[in-house]
Amino acid sequence: MSDITAHLPGKLGNPDAVLAADGRADPRLVAVIAEVGEIAPGVATVGPDASHEECLAYCAAFEAAAGRVNPERLADLPVVDSVRSTTEATLGVDGDEIRLHIHRPKQSDGPIPGIVHLHGGGMVLMSATDPGPIRWRNSLAEMGMVVVGVEFRNGGGRLGNHPFPAGLNDCASAVQWTHANRQRLGISSIVVSGESGGGNLSLATTLKANREGWVNQIDGVYAMCPYISGLYANPPSNLLSLRENDDYLLNGPMMAALVRVYDPSGDNRANPLAWPYHAERGDLEGLPPHVISVNELDPLRDEGLAYYRKLLAAGVPAVGRTVHGTPHAGDQSFPDILPEVYQDTLRAIYGFATALSRE
Repeated sequence: MSDITAHLPGKLGNPDAVLAADGRADPRLVAVIAEVGEIAPGVATVGPDASHEECLAYCAAFEAAAGRVNPERLADLPVVDSVRSTTEATLGVDGDEIRLHIHRPKQSDGPIPGIVHLHGGGMVLMSATDPGPIRWRNSLAEMGMVVVGVEFRNGGGRLGNHPFPAGLNDCASAVQWTHANRQRLGISSIVVSGESGGGNLSLATTLKANREGWVNQIDGVYAMCPYISGLYANPPSNLLSLRENDDYLLNGPMMAALVRVYDPSGDNRANPLAWPYHAERGDLEGLPPHVISVNELDPLRDEGLAYYRKLLAAGVPAVGRTVHGTPHAGDQSFPDILPEVYQDTLRAIYGFATALSRE
């Protein structure tokens, strides 16, 4: 191994590198990650040749394992006296009911920024009613925003099995509902935002709106650690972070299994509405301002940055943001361990949404 190779980051320099021992990681996270271990303990990852049914079973087991701590986490959620939450419902374009979880400040002067939040889970797992999304919506509302959390259909898990484009259609319907209710909701702008799979859906919803002619309803997009390439079974050489940070919370086989659940036939592997990384200039021209926020130690880092560069090349106002020292969604997932990092991301979203106000 040459001196240069030895100093390459992560597994590019050391194939045996682990997140807890990576010198780039925020030291406050190291102890937590070492204690927590796997995201879904005891769930064996399926191989690249697994069937759709085996991948569905993996999703169900993963979601169940990750959800075992939810009752405790829900009980530990901070009480936010300044925020009021309600639930509404709308019909999607496919005739299904979409539940919308709305969080807003109890006190506000005039119209305030609006966020349509799309939760993570690779478009196939988890729920808007999980503790993480609830706390995130409360935190955004506490900053002074109206937040509409969308319970979209998943490709797998307890809200499945509804492969692409079911969840995307639900997110598009929710954005259009929010736009139609701007005045009643008291919002001055609509920013579509989400993390991981929700980052995918935030970008894809906007691409869909552009294609269908209603993109003017969206004032901006704030995509966090977006899961957008679908190229996890055999990572391309230009997306180095998929190798550099492999198995830092996420790994290739895990993400490849989720791809199979989202698009069982594989017919949409290059469809930018399924995998926005594959968008071309014509798909991107005319889009509203974007922020693409990535995490330094995330396998998905480089695909997010590649999309940011595509936006710039297409003339879209865009900002690229890297949250150093953190793994996938680390600036959102550890509010009590990294409070200033968590708050910095909240302030960034608030500032972006406020700057786009139509009022």
